[in-house]
Amino acid sequence: MLFTILGIDVQSYGVSKAAAALVAAWLLGRAFERRGLKKDSAHALVLWATVWGFVGAKVYYLLEQYPAITMHDLGGMGFTWYGGLVGGVIAALVVIRRHQLPVDVVAGAVAVPLTVAYGIGRLGCFVSGDGTYGRPTDLPWGMAFPSGVVATDVPVHPTPLYEAILAAVIAAVLVVLVRRWAPLAVFGAYLGLSGLSRFLVEFLRINDPVVLGLTQPQLWALLSIAVGVVLIVRSGTQQRSADHVALEPGVPEPVR
Repeated sequence: MLFTILGIDVQSYGVSKAAAALVAAWLLGRAFERRGLKKDSAHALVLWATVWGFVGAKVYYLLEQYPAITMHDLGGMGFTWYGGLVGGVIAALVVIRRHQLPVDVVAGAVAVPLTVAYGIGRLGCFVSGDGTYGRPTDLPWGMAFPSGVVATDVPVHPTPLYEAILAAVIAAVLVVLVRRWAPLAVFGAYLGLSGLSRFLVEFLRINDPVVLGLTQPQLWALLSIAVGVVLIVRSGTQQRSADHVALEPGVPEPVR
């Protein structure tokens, strides 16, 4: 808990999620303006993707806990990222359709804001000690969370902090790629890099393996990587085809 106002406890977890949404809305609004799109559309996209992302994250978490669901599971903690991603993507597609936005341009624009928001959210998990930390460790940076939501006195890998740092690195890479790659390729890079990050960090987490020694988040991460690679390859193939057509006699070179 950060503080109490008017008898209401303000939790670091909730504050981090609100901050993530606000920062994402600001970044996406700027990205939309640079691409000639309306800032209001960016804000609507973030709002509804956040709302339905939380719904998807909670539903997915409850499905993971079923049938041993308790009242604690129904509270303000307990959300699964990939459930949130599915819910957020569906909501985003609805907003994109209603606002008649170009899907590929939006996909490229959301990559950096989404990564930054994820990093901020993970910092909230770290501060609150919500139980998403990793295995016990003797490394110098191992941390105990005696006052965490899921308390532990044993030093463990602070995996939310690892993910926040990796998110910052990924965001920096994507900022460079935005200037050089096609929008869908940028989104593919986001899927690939974020998936790889989660896949590797998951080896330090305490989730149980489900298939071939891999955890459920790792299976989702592999799917994310695969889709990302497909988008990058497809985008590159389309670009080479466009360049080939432009070199044919009588065909003007495309403006970039």
